[in-house]
Amino acid sequence: MTAAASESASVADDLPQHRFIDRELSWLAFNQRVLELAEDPELPLLERAKFLAIFASNLDEFFMVRVAGLKRRIAAGIAVKAASGLLPREVHDAVLVHSHDLMRRQATCWSDHVRPALAAEGISLVRWGELSDDERKRLAELFREKIYPVLTPLAVDPAHPFPYISGLSLNLAVVVRNPATGTELFARVKVPPSLDRFLAIGDSRFVPLEDLIAQHLDMLFPGMDILEHHLFRVTRNEDLEVEEDDAENLLKALERELSRRRFGPPVRLEVEDSIAPHVLDLLVRELGMAENEVFMLPGPLDLRGLWAFVGLNREDLSDPAFLPKTNRNLAENKESASAPNVLEAMRRGDVLLHHPYDSFSTSVQRFLEQAAADPKVLAIKQTLYRTSGDSPIIDALIDAAESGKQVLALVEIKARFDESANIKWARKLERAGVHVVYGLVGLKTHCKLSMVVRDDGDRLRRYCHLGTGNYHPKTARLYEDLGLLTVDDQVGQDVANLFNQLSGYSMHTEYNRLLVAPHSIRSGLVERIEREVANLDAGRPARIRFKCNSIVDEEVIDALYRAAMAGVPVDVLVRGICAIRPQVPGLSENLRVRSILGRFLEHSRAYEFRNGGEPEVWIGSADLMHRNLDRRVETLVSLQSRDQIAYVGEILDKAFDEGTAAWDLGPDGQWVHNEASDDQPLEDFQAYMIRRKHLRGG
Repeated sequence: MTAAASESASVADDLPQHRFIDRELSWLAFNQRVLELAEDPELPLLERAKFLAIFASNLDEFFMVRVAGLKRRIAAGIAVKAASGLLPREVHDAVLVHSHDLMRRQATCWSDHVRPALAAEGISLVRWGELSDDERKRLAELFREKIYPVLTPLAVDPAHPFPYISGLSLNLAVVVRNPATGTELFARVKVPPSLDRFLAIGDSRFVPLEDLIAQHLDMLFPGMDILEHHLFRVTRNEDLEVEEDDAENLLKALERELSRRRFGPPVRLEVEDSIAPHVLDLLVRELGMAENEVFMLPGPLDLRGLWAFVGLNREDLSDPAFLPKTNRNLAENKESASAPNVLEAMRRGDVLLHHPYDSFSTSVQRFLEQAAADPKVLAIKQTLYRTSGDSPIIDALIDAAESGKQVLALVEIKARFDESANIKWARKLERAGVHVVYGLVGLKTHCKLSMVVRDDGDRLRRYCHLGTGNYHPKTARLYEDLGLLTVDDQVGQDVANLFNQLSGYSMHTEYNRLLVAPHSIRSGLVERIEREVANLDAGRPARIRFKCNSIVDEEVIDALYRAAMAGVPVDVLVRGICAIRPQVPGLSENLRVRSILGRFLEHSRAYEFRNGGEPEVWIGSADLMHRNLDRRVETLVSLQSRDQIAYVGEILDKAFDEGTAAWDLGPDGQWVHNEASDDQPLEDFQAYMIRRKHLRGG
C-alpha cells in the first residue's frame, strides 16, 4: 500500500461505519423514481405508459444481472459484506421485498389509473371477454392463419420432462384432461416473441396475444378437455462470464458464452394472481424457485408491451414534438443548407456539443461522414461501445476503408446485452477492410473517442471527438450527453497515445488533458477534491459539483465526505445509483444529492471544481463506480474555453436551483420529490434546456 493510500485508509477508519447506502437498494430507489413518473397525473398519458414500460425493462435487466449475481454469491457461500455492511443474503432478501412492492405499485398504476385514462381517450387494451362477436370472429381467423402455425405445445408427463422455459418469455401453463381416462395433464405453450404482444383490432383497440392463444387451446389439444390456463414468465441469470486470458480467442469465447446465456438459472417467477395453487406448486418445484422469488400479479404480465401504445400518433397525449438544432458553432460553417463543414468549424475553435439539444446527425455523425469522404483525410480511429444496426457511423467507417483510408475500429464486444450486435458489426467492418481490435484483456473499452488524421497542407492535424455517450444515432435523440470537438494538439496527442495503447503494446499512461482509467481518474478526482479543501483553508473560493449516472466508489465518496466536513459545498447530481448519505450531522451537512429524470435520459458526466476562482471542468465517459475506475478504459477531458466551462456551470446551476423539479436524497436513503411553493411552480429542467437552446440559436 502506498503512503497516500495508507493515509486515505486511516482517515476512512475515522468516518462512520454505515456511511454508504447499499448499491442494489439504491438502484431500486432509482427505478422507483421512474415509476413515480408513470404515477404522475401531470404527465401526458402516453409518456406515463412509456415510463411503465421503461420501469419493466429496467427491472428485468436488474434481475438478470444484479439479482443473479447476488444468488451466485450466496450459492458459492461468499459471506463478504458489501460496503453498506449487508451480507449478500441480506441484500437479496431486501431487494425481493422492495421489488414485490414496486411491481404491485406498477400493476396498480396501470390497472387503476393509466389504463382507464387511456380508455377514456379512445385507446383501449381489452381482454377477451370485452370483445364484440365481430372482433372475436376476425381474431379467430387471424389465429388460424398467422398464429396457430407458429405455436408448439409441449406436454409434461413421464415420457416428456418439464420443458426448458426461456428467460423473459411469456408462457401459458395449460391443464388438460383426457376424456377417455379422466387423467389430468400439464402442458406449456410459449407465446411467440416474434409476434406483436398486443394485437391491434382497429380504432386504437388492442388485445393481448396470450388471450387469443388461450381462447383457441382446443386447436392445440384436439380431443382433450381444456380445464384451465395461466400465464407465467421466468427471468434467468443472463450475465456473461468470459475468461479473457487469451485475447486472440475472446471473440469465439464470447460467442460460446452467448449461446449458453439463455440457459442460466432462474431468479424470478412472475405469475398471474389468478393461478391455481396446484399449477403454481408445479412451476415452483420444477423451476426450483424460493417462495420470495415468486411474484403474483394481476394481468397482463410484462408491461414492456406498452411500447406499442407509445408509438401511436396522438400528439395530444405525448410530450410536445422536439427537433434538435445544429450547434450554432457548426451552423456558421455550412457547405450546404443541411450539411455543416465540421472540420472547418473545428479549426476555428473547440465546439462543445450538448445532445439531444444539439443535433447528433449534423455534428458527430456529420464529422465522421465528412472525414470519410474527404480525400485529405488519411486515417480514422474510432471506439464503438454500442451502436445501432443501421448506423451511419458504421457506414462512414466502411466508406473510409473502401476509399483507401486507414481505419481502426475498437469494438467493445462485451457491451452487456449488445454483444451479438457488436460481433456482427465487427465482422462487417473487417470484411470492408477496417482494422478491428477488441481492446485490452480484462478491461472493457467504455471511452467515447474518435480521431481523424488529415493532411492540412502545412501539417498533419488530428481532429478529435471525445464524448460522454455512445456513437448511437438513435439513442442520441433520447440520451442527454456532452461531447467535445477539438483540434487541440495536446488532446490529439493524448488520444493518439491512448489508441496506440488500446491497439498495440504501448505502455504510455501519462496524458496532458486527459484523465484515463484505470490509471488516473480516481486519483485525479480525489487530488482535485483535496485541492478544494486546501483552497478553502487558504481563503480562496472552493466548491465541488459532480454530474454522473452513478456514484458508489468508496474512496471518491470518502474524499467528498472529508471535503464536506471541512466546509466545502459539495453538490452531486446523479441519475441512478448513489451510495452517499447526504445531510448527516457531523459528516455531510454540506453535501447535497439530487436526481433529475424526464423525457431524456440524463447520461452526461461532468466534474466541476471551483479551483480558487478559476473553475475547472472535466467531461467524459466515466461514472464513479468500481467497474468504471478499475475495470474499464475510460476518459475524462478538461474543458479550456471559459464559455464552455460557464455553460456546464449553468447546467449545474439550473439543476440545483430550488425552483427546478427534482428528487432530493435524505440521510436515510429515501428520495423525496421537491414541492412547488404556492406562488412559484417547479420548472422542468429539460424543458428549460430546450427553450434555452432554441432561444439562443443552438
